[in-house]
Amino acid sequence: MPSDHDQAPDHGVIEVPWQQLSADALDGILGEFVLREGTDYGDYDVSFDDKKAQVKGQLADGSARLLFDPIENSCHIELTRNIPNR
Repeated sequence: MPSDHDQAPDHGVIEVPWQQLSADALDGILGEFVLREGTDYGDYDVSFDDKKAQVKGQLADGSARLLFDPIENSCHIELTRNIPNR
């Protein structure tokens, strides 16, 4: 019987055009990312919504990308500079 790994696409992690997601789906991904990753803002208090807006801004300006891992069945946001050229 094939495992989940056998059914995943061979090309691995794929970039997801974040603009094509529903507002609710994007908001959920942004919220989960902010909670999972956490961020250090030093002496500044930044609200949860502001953190999500900052990450969305990074997606919008291309400095971050939304990635989907079909093997893990999960989304992740990564800085563009940290993504190897394919």
